[in-house]
Amino acid sequence: MARKIIIDTDPGQDDAVAILLALASPELEVLGLSVVAGNVGLDHTQRNARMICELAGRPDLPVHAGCDAPLQRKLITAEHVHGKTGLDGVTLPEPAMPLAPGHAVDFLIETLRREKPGSVTLVPIGPLTNIATAFRRAPDIVPRVREIVLMGGAYFEVGNITPAAEFNIHVDPEAAKIVFASGAALTVMPLDVTHRALTSRAWVETMRGMGRIGQAVAGWTDFFERYDREKYGSQGAPLHDPCTIAWLLDPELFSGRLINVEIETRGEYTQGMTVADWWGVSGRPANATFIREVKRDAFFALLTERIRALDQRAG
Repeated sequence: MARKIIIDTDPGQDDAVAILLALASPELEVLGLSVVAGNVGLDHTQRNARMICELAGRPDLPVHAGCDAPLQRKLITAEHVHGKTGLDGVTLPEPAMPLAPGHAVDFLIETLRREKPGSVTLVPIGPLTNIATAFRRAPDIVPRVREIVLMGGAYFEVGNITPAAEFNIHVDPEAAKIVFASGAALTVMPLDVTHRALTSRAWVETMRGMGRIGQAVAGWTDFFERYDREKYGSQGAPLHDPCTIAWLLDPELFSGRLINVEIETRGEYTQGMTVADWWGVSGRPANATFIREVKRDAFFALLTERIRALDQRAG
């Protein structure tokens, strides 16, 4: 039986690749997308999510617009990475599919109450505002969640938006604090692992040689690779968000450790930092599986196989 998931997202080119990977994989049943402001504002992220669904041949998939700002702060966005639309690099047609009725937070609550307890996995790949709002409004849903597999945070790699903080956590640290303290089973894909999932020119050209979907992935990668190569001095760009989906498909690709992770919300220089107790020195109870390593070649082989299959299905 396919594993039921909800992807909470702020597309974002790497979000798009994660969504495509999920929709390409028969092991996963995507119940819907809950959309949040993050990489760009909600007006763009909800539009982008629908465009991605249509590209994948899934205009039937419900896409719910959610929170347009963090719980307590002004929204910080990342157009400097993702471009003005969030999906710069490829021109896609305006989406014909409508937004699904109802707020994304209501969709999360209603779905978790409707589905069998322990059957739905949440995959947040943007700021955690929607998830935290749902947990705060309906605490009864927390024990019904099978697992939360999220992209966010860092330890050894530290920050990518500030010296101490990764973007998704930094945008809404109060929301992250709620989620990490919720008691739900957490698996975290931090920069430590995503920075090992670097694209290569050969892989991008393989994507470009496919159909519409592969060509879109190549165009997106070309766009955000420019920023990452300049920033990190690397030969490729990290595919952050697809690591969450790859974990669900094949956890043997990854290795990490169950540790305590706390979220800094008040530090003058460390706001949004994931304080990851990798060495177990704090005595605080473990609350998250924190991933450090990925088998890069196998990860990209999986991604290539699934994108090719999706391209063939979508025609």
